Amino acid sequence: MNLFTLLLIGVAVFFVVRLLISARPGLSAAEAQKAIQAGTAVLVDVREPGEWSAGVAKPAALLAMSDLRGSRAKWKPFLEKNSGKQIIVYCASGARSGSVAALLRREGHNAVNLGGFSRWANAGLPTRRPN
Repeated sequence: MNLFTLLLIGVAVFFVVRLLISARPGLSAAEAQKAIQAGTAVLVDVREPGEWSAGVAKPAALLAMSDLRGSRAKWKPFLEKNSGKQIIVYCASGARSGSVAALLRREGHNAVNLGGFSRWANAGLPTRRPN
């Protein structure tokens, strides 16, 4: 292997590790529920609308990742309204919500990744089917 190949492998490993770290959940479902009930945090489902029919956490705002990376039609007023609160995000597996949490932190928000929806549901916390 030449030096260029080794450098490419090193860069690829760096980005894979970075993705894995950002996707790691930052708190438990029980901790999230306590913060939400205390009014110090809000919960956001960042999956796309077609995925919400599988069920969502009852207190979750439904704000797709695509809107955050796009026009922010729904995200902008949500962030303004919840300024100063911790933003807890989840998706299907935790990877997208890890990316969303990292993006929001870079913008100065207090954001944390809950992981996948199953962490909330498996903890026996309330869920709902959106309209």
